[in-house]
Amino acid sequence: MSKIVIALGGNALGNSANEQLTKAELAAKSIADLITAGHHVVIAHGNGPQVGKIRLAFEETSKTAEDTMPFPECTAMSQGYIGYHLQQAIDEELVSRGMEDIPVVSMLTQVVVDPKDPAFSNPTKPIGGYYTEEEAKKLMDETDDVYVEDAGRGWRRVVPSPKPVDIYEKISLKTLVDAGQVVIACGGGGIPVIYEGSRYKGVDAVIDKDFAAAKMAALIDADVFIILTAVDHVFVNFGKPDQKALETTTVADMQQYISEDQFAPGSMLPKVEAAIDFAESKAGRQAIIASLEQASEAVKGNSGTKVQM
Repeated sequence: MSKIVIALGGNALGNSANEQLTKAELAAKSIADLITAGHHVVIAHGNGPQVGKIRLAFEETSKTAEDTMPFPECTAMSQGYIGYHLQQAIDEELVSRGMEDIPVVSMLTQVVVDPKDPAFSNPTKPIGGYYTEEEAKKLMDETDDVYVEDAGRGWRRVVPSPKPVDIYEKISLKTLVDAGQVVIACGGGGIPVIYEGSRYKGVDAVIDKDFAAAKMAALIDADVFIILTAVDHVFVNFGKPDQKALETTTVADMQQYISEDQFAPGSMLPKVEAAIDFAESKAGRQAIIASLEQASEAVKGNSGTKVQM
């Protein structure tokens, strides 16, 4: 039996409430397979498309800039919205398997960041929907927002993405997991907060969910950290005649591949970097990058890219 943290991408959850609920039900089957096998499971999820839409909805209905919903609040809303769907879907799947005695809970999670993180002066995290180049440039002319081309799929808004330093609710998280509960946490990378004076204060940023999930996995002393994506493996020379799927690899090998620019920034690169962060955080820990459909097989060693010291 292992303690496993899963990072599920926001893009994998669709673009509407109905689509998200359907995709959450599909994700729940893979998650339940791991629970059925006896593992303790914690789920983190992205919120890129969802948080952008929440922010946009408030912008479109706000009469003044002061009415616009701040990013920390938008992330909190997305945690509730996505966590609700995942919690329902996982609970229903467990009940269908006769495992109704396993509680499933979704927790609002605040992730502490460094106010001096250079990310605040260099926005890189894509959020929201995709736009054509013409649409994006028009939006940049009309607002102070920054848009960039995102892995050939279109243009998206980018916001600061500081690295996670700590998780405010880490003791509660560990208590729930050690009690055998299935926990959904660090949604959208967590609500970004800084310590100011004698309290924590939200800041305008979106933390990469893979880095936040890796930090959570280390803090709750997980054995395995799985990043679920659209492909079964990480590839080097991706899209070329000599592309190669990586199966079992080391932190040193992955760092070498990063130095060779093998992984696309904003796409596979942060996943690989998050996998490295967890794998090197303590001896014996293993990070896996795999597809949602192959999550259970990846834990068994039959699929995915495994990263270890």
